[in-house]
Amino acid sequence: MPASEPVPSMDLDPAIVATLSQVTTATLTTVLLKKGLRNVWMRGARPIRTGQPRLVGRAFTLRFVPAREDLATPASWGSPISTRAAIEDMPAGCIAVVDSMGVQDAGIFGDILCARMAKRGITALVTDGVVRDVHGVLGTNLPVWCSGAAAPPSVAGLTFVAWQQPIGCGGVAVFPGDVVVADDDGCVLIPAASLAHVLAEAPEQERFEGWLMEEVNKGAALPGLYPPNAENKARYEATKKK
Repeated sequence: MPASEPVPSMDLDPAIVATLSQVTTATLTTVLLKKGLRNVWMRGARPIRTGQPRLVGRAFTLRFVPAREDLATPASWGSPISTRAAIEDMPAGCIAVVDSMGVQDAGIFGDILCARMAKRGITALVTDGVVRDVHGVLGTNLPVWCSGAAAPPSVAGLTFVAWQQPIGCGGVAVFPGDVVVADDDGCVLIPAASLAHVLAEAPEQERFEGWLMEEVNKGAALPGLYPPNAENKARYEATKKK
């Protein structure tokens, strides 16, 4: 489905992936907050299992709307506009971000669709809704962030309408080609236009917070340390020159 805005290349430089893989989503929210972007954490998208690696990829978007009886039928799964067709359009390395409207009683994808995504090299599935066939989904080893599991299929509560268009996922506006970082704290959206800023600022924020933790572990008190006063800023800067 054509997007309403130009879509950045879905390829993401391996160096960018490597850099962002070392930055927590918590740090990313801080960096983006400093830039004035407060609403970047997708509500309801939680890791389906513990121990999933931190993952990075460009967003490939899918959108559901409320179920309408003449459209939300098992026959719709064979339509040219279907989740099946959308999966075949996904490029390897992308993160599928699905607007499920937070619906909790209709699983958007099951084990077969997740297995196909894994086979196609999709990095992860992120949704504010739920999946079904959860045992089988786990068996595909496709990393998933969702809000739980439900037995009924998507058509029990949703109608699939489009892919690669702007969506809302967990209350966050997601455009095709934006960058998603997902870890144990959830999923954070980096607008494509803010990627360069984040790459410049986030690694330094991680280094600084690492230094803060070292100081706390040594017994330092927080006032004047976090946030740092002029003396502690100077001490930190000195460590960077060693």
